[in-house]
Amino acid sequence: MKEIFEWDRLLFNDLPKSFILEVIFRSTVMFFILLLTIKLAGKRGVKQLSIFETVIIIALGSAAGDPMFYEDVGIIPAAIVFLVVIILYRFVTWLTAKNKKFEELIEGKVECLIKEGRFSITSFKKETLAQDEFFAELRVKSIEHLGQVKNAFLETSGELSVFYYEDKEVQYGLPILPSLFQKKSKTIPAAGLYACTFCGHTENQMPGIAKCNVCEKDEWVEAIRTFRIG
Repeated sequence: MKEIFEWDRLLFNDLPKSFILEVIFRSTVMFFILLLTIKLAGKRGVKQLSIFETVIIIALGSAAGDPMFYEDVGIIPAAIVFLVVIILYRFVTWLTAKNKKFEELIEGKVECLIKEGRFSITSFKKETLAQDEFFAELRVKSIEHLGQVKNAFLETSGELSVFYYEDKEVQYGLPILPSLFQKKSKTIPAAGLYACTFCGHTENQMPGIAKCNVCEKDEWVEAIRTFRIG
């Protein structure tokens, strides 16, 4: 029965201390194989990586790690794994360029999340986006309300592209600043222009309870019209 805190086992797993030299050699070889593989895959920024490419990078990282310190994992089999992965990657890349449907299957497609100051409800359901997280993304871009946004697109890389109205075209919209959004209510306190908190549609409302003409939800917050700064 093994005892706890057996230092040779804990630090070296009962391997000879000279195995450190082999680990150094294995790590060096796998480092250059990984470097070469990424070079062959082509240059792309991390923010430009699609979901498919991110999975490939994770898989390569796992394949590179095992041969570095596991004595029962040979370098040649690992190198063959890298070769097969890069060939498959090149094939899939070629196929995505030739077939639009296959490209959408692998890479996904651009989704319009905001159109003319209002949420695209269908796209939101499809992407299962959290409203709080999405509002945070917009606030980082100095957006106070949806009326400042003409269109917003979720790119295949996961990046958010935003196109703004010029100041003279800015509309009244749903406020996304926490201090204003948290004032939402199902009861409209006074007559005025309000924004539906679910879809961003704006309507003139009278005091009382009302449903949105677009999404039929019944939570409202007073719409605002301010201009972007910066």
